Amino acid sequence: MTSRGAGTAFSRRNYRLSTESEKPKLTGIVNSKLLNDYLHRIFPSADGIQPATAYRKPLTFQNLQEHLDKLLAEDSGAEDSRDQVLEGRLGPSTVVLDHTSGFEGLLLVDDDLLGVIGHSNFGSIRATTCVYKGKWIYEVLISSQGLMQIGWCTLNCRFNQEEGVGDTLDSYAYDGNRVRKWNVTTTNYGKSWAAGDIVSCLIDLDEGTIAFCLNGVSLGTAFDNITRGAGMAYFPAISLSFKESVAFNFGSRPLRYPVEGYRPLQDPPSVDLVKAHKLLGYLKNVIHIGIDVLEGKLVEKDTSTWQLQGEPTVLITLTHIFNHFAPLMCKVYLVDDVLMHFLLSILERGGAVEAHPLIQQLLDLMWLLMEDYEVHECLKQLLMSLLRAYRFSPIIPDLGLQIHYLRLTIAVLKHEKSRKYLLNNVLFDVLRSVVFFYIKSPLRVEEAGLQELIPTTWWPNRFTKEGKESKEVKEESAEERLRRRAYDRGCQRLKKRIEVVEELQVQILKLLLNNKDRGGGEASRYIFLNKFRRFLQENASNRGNLTVLCPPEYMVCFLHRLISTLRCYWDGHKAKAPAALSSEEAYVPPQLFYNGKVDYFDLQRLGGLLSHLKKTLKDDLALKANILIDPAELQAVTMDDLDEDEETATSTAQRPVAALAIGGALARPSWLSSPTLGRANRFLSTAAVSLMNPRRPLGTLEKMKARTLSVEQRTEDDIEGSHGNEGLLLGRPPEEPEQSITENSLLEILDGIVMMYNLSVHQQLGKMVGVSDDVNEYALALKDTEEKISRCPKRRRDIYEELVKSQKVFSEKLNHLSRRLAWINVTIYSKEKMQDIYWLLRVCIRTIEHGDRTGSLFAFMPEFYLSVAMNSYSALKNYFSPVHSMEELPGYEETLTHLAAILAKHFADSRIVGTDIRDSLMQALASYVCYPHSLRAVERIPEEQRISMMRNLLAPYEQRPWAQTNWILVRLWRGCGFGYRYTRLPHLLKTKPEDANLPSLQKPCPSTLLQQHMANLLRSDCDMAPSFLNSVLNQLNWAFSEFIGMIQEIQQAAERLERNFVDSRQLKVCATCFDLSVSLLRVLEMTVTLAPEIFLDWSRPSSELLLRRLAQLLNQVLNRVTAERNLFDRVVNLRLPGLESVDHYPILVAVTGILVRLLMDTDFQGAKRATAVLLADPCFQLRSIQYLLGHAEPSALAAMPPSADKRHFSLHTLLQREDVLEMQWPGGMCSCMALSTSPYAQTPTTSAWRSWPRWSGC
Repeated sequence: MTSRGAGTAFSRRNYRLSTESEKPKLTGIVNSKLLNDYLHRIFPSADGIQPATAYRKPLTFQNLQEHLDKLLAEDSGAEDSRDQVLEGRLGPSTVVLDHTSGFEGLLLVDDDLLGVIGHSNFGSIRATTCVYKGKWIYEVLISSQGLMQIGWCTLNCRFNQEEGVGDTLDSYAYDGNRVRKWNVTTTNYGKSWAAGDIVSCLIDLDEGTIAFCLNGVSLGTAFDNITRGAGMAYFPAISLSFKESVAFNFGSRPLRYPVEGYRPLQDPPSVDLVKAHKLLGYLKNVIHIGIDVLEGKLVEKDTSTWQLQGEPTVLITLTHIFNHFAPLMCKVYLVDDVLMHFLLSILERGGAVEAHPLIQQLLDLMWLLMEDYEVHECLKQLLMSLLRAYRFSPIIPDLGLQIHYLRLTIAVLKHEKSRKYLLNNVLFDVLRSVVFFYIKSPLRVEEAGLQELIPTTWWPNRFTKEGKESKEVKEESAEERLRRRAYDRGCQRLKKRIEVVEELQVQILKLLLNNKDRGGGEASRYIFLNKFRRFLQENASNRGNLTVLCPPEYMVCFLHRLISTLRCYWDGHKAKAPAALSSEEAYVPPQLFYNGKVDYFDLQRLGGLLSHLKKTLKDDLALKANILIDPAELQAVTMDDLDEDEETATSTAQRPVAALAIGGALARPSWLSSPTLGRANRFLSTAAVSLMNPRRPLGTLEKMKARTLSVEQRTEDDIEGSHGNEGLLLGRPPEEPEQSITENSLLEILDGIVMMYNLSVHQQLGKMVGVSDDVNEYALALKDTEEKISRCPKRRRDIYEELVKSQKVFSEKLNHLSRRLAWINVTIYSKEKMQDIYWLLRVCIRTIEHGDRTGSLFAFMPEFYLSVAMNSYSALKNYFSPVHSMEELPGYEETLTHLAAILAKHFADSRIVGTDIRDSLMQALASYVCYPHSLRAVERIPEEQRISMMRNLLAPYEQRPWAQTNWILVRLWRGCGFGYRYTRLPHLLKTKPEDANLPSLQKPCPSTLLQQHMANLLRSDCDMAPSFLNSVLNQLNWAFSEFIGMIQEIQQAAERLERNFVDSRQLKVCATCFDLSVSLLRVLEMTVTLAPEIFLDWSRPSSELLLRRLAQLLNQVLNRVTAERNLFDRVVNLRLPGLESVDHYPILVAVTGILVRLLMDTDFQGAKRATAVLLADPCFQLRSIQYLLGHAEPSALAAMPPSADKRHFSLHTLLQREDVLEMQWPGGMCSCMALSTSPYAQTPTTSAWRSWPRWSGC
């Protein structure tokens, strides 16, 4: 406004007043009498008593400003006297954190100096103002629930990286993480806090006490008789560990939980507050009172339908109000206390947000009558207050508070001009807008009202003591059935209430993704796209720096809301364009990965670095995609790569250790775990602030991307395309169909969703399973306790009482956990969330399949697509069960088959060069073949792909990760080998596994189909078999030799007289070498069984050599393992933790299986050759074969003390009962070898050989 209070010269803009054309209206100002009545009604006197008309001073627009100034100044004198410096407080009137000298350690502080993040072991910081008399309060908004100590300290307190607030004499603190209070010593106090809680810190210096409140509930007096007197003043202070974060409210905003008698450290702006409330009252009067120009009278109006319809009198009146109101609405306290509560009151009448157009009208007025900078600041503070209120509101059963704040957020964002401003400048740049899509999980279910919502609790009792799901279907008792049904009904009630919140969150995203609001500039969707891409870049580029990342729990909720919104818009486009694909058929076309329209930052591609791919595949790009790469551009990319490397090396060398920890925090990281919900711009370090070198800003990365548009440069045409420009779909390869998919902007959002899942969503899904695991653990403990109670003798009353106490504790814990699990199942593991992840899996599968068809251009695909395909399947299989089964999903079998085809083809794809992604593919395939349903999917893929997979698995082991390959072959054989039907080793059956769901602990499920492919390949390819088997024998020789060397060191360490400990890492490596040796022996057994002619048909090249090498290794293993009281025997008897799997059984049974196949389960000529080769080996000893049957060496028996109770190894006692035929094999083999080694040995006749039992295979 050019002049405030200068008569009617109110306008700083050219106002255009709209009128209803169909209804004639009088223009101009109303008559003086009606105007006088109207202005007196709008601006009544302070006492509210209207003087008689005859005694009222006439009001016109010429004297209105004077009248308004007088009204606003009536209470200012009293308020001014009340705002004098209050006794008992020292320091600035505006209280903030002391970022100049009042801190210790490394800290990140927000721009407003009220939010702080720990960036060292235990940093501390205090406020700028202290108190020495009176009663005072401040609030702390907890953003993370980790280790923090919050309270008060004096100026003399000295803190360090080990001691913080509460650890020194004159400092006092509350720690909700450990539920304790601290003042040099510590005792139990209070309740545990969680992210989203508010801690109130109270100090009474008149009585000498300190107390704390949690979410407005008093925790009681924590300290009394605190030190007072001359020189004793207390500062608010906090100590917090690495990446923990909070925000302080000393009074700059209204206290959420004020306490009577206690004053905030910072006084509220009382004068401005009175003025704001008065002006708001005048504004309400304008809305309530209308002018009937035709009748010449004032009328009451319905506020819900109020509109400014070009009435000059009303407009000029509003201008005078906003002349005073506008500058007040730039202040944080007033926006929070006055404006937000007024807007919330409009929505309190209920109904849809659309039923309250008044908010839209008020926003129109703000843009019309306020300066741009005033509107900008007001909207920013309003969204900040809404976000803070939403995040830190307590959870109540109906989620009413959260719903209230989300509805107002929707109302504000429905205003197009406000929405675009907030998108452009606030939602992703200043605020943590993703908070709006988060539903926090209650840590204390009783405060969240879940006891009323879910009065009856229930938990499953289907787990065995080993932690595995019981296969026995036990009939449910009537009581259990009633409890389960009541629990399910409570969960459904909870689900319906949470769905209301989720629907409001989706409405917010629908507004942000609106692409039809092109009035006054770019549509909202394209602004959102650019901000969303920058958000992804910040999270992808700073994965090593936890403090700048969006918290994963926010990412999970954001991902699900974004999927719902995307699919809504996608199917909406399908309805308008029937030729387009539906969301069920969605995928990301391959040209997005190489045409430079979408920036993937520095994320790894399947074929390596983007600059390398552009140089090596530039001809393919030109031929297939019609994309030309300028040689000069390639040269620029290469030089920029070098510059980046040099800069990184130089800055890393120069940057001190303390600065390296922050990784460029001075460059304004955008995602901080600060509950101020803003950006942290100050890095505090007591060590090396001045030495820090800020990294190159993110924008320079764009120079490295040839033909890549920066986020800020892109327009709607660059995304959607126009006039022959295909936008994001530029460079369509010939393999890609010409069919329209959907709007290009939706494809980029879909690509971003896949990236989000890869960044942190999968990790968070796995983390939240811990609650379900806790329920299972406590349920097992409760079941065990109840069994003990039933068996407890009546005479042992003491034991009985202790067991009952334990039962009560377990029951209470289970009641708590089952309600919390209900919340988590609804918000994270519900059927709808499972369908979202399943949809994402299918999107990735289709994207990979389309990319694969492009041939060499497949190398441009980012690695995270393959990672998300594997991880999302893992999440569906492991995280959502047993609540929901993957088998319930539509197209489940087909999806498994498609994923199996991808794993089978790409684990050895030469286009994929990254070691990590290749290992991940190999591990995923290894896990895939461990489960019957997924193994059958592998068997369903086309025969050509199956044979190709087996050929890749049978490639020589050298120069590649052979352990996983060998593991896959072993899983295909397990269940067919000699004594190889066990799930766990016989000597470990009585112990509980760490994780019963591990792939290695699944029941055997061999694949005869894939075994047949392997046999055919080995028989038909004369070069493959020798190269493969030689590599297996080489690795077996290495693994077993390493194992023997390690157990020698372990034995020597155990025999030393002094007390010593064996390194756990050495034990782990030793056990790994043993397991590798066993698995390699099993692969040899598999080969001998499936294709014995490779060893026994000496007309084949290398067969005799392979047989002799095999016999040599088998004799070596037998001699080392079977000798009485040898090294192996002594180490096994030590039973060291970490060496549980090292035992006679697994390795001797594997060796026996090979010998049986060579000597007993083959034709007569083959058995004869095998026997001759085995006996010809210098290392052969018959006692090793006899050892398998429990025949001890006579010399060892003679040397053994008579009293020794030594149990000898024997296959007869360890083989499973169903292996009756297998139990006959060792005896027959031993007899055969004994006859062959006798001085009077005769070669067994063909008829005798044929009388031996035959092996039946699987």
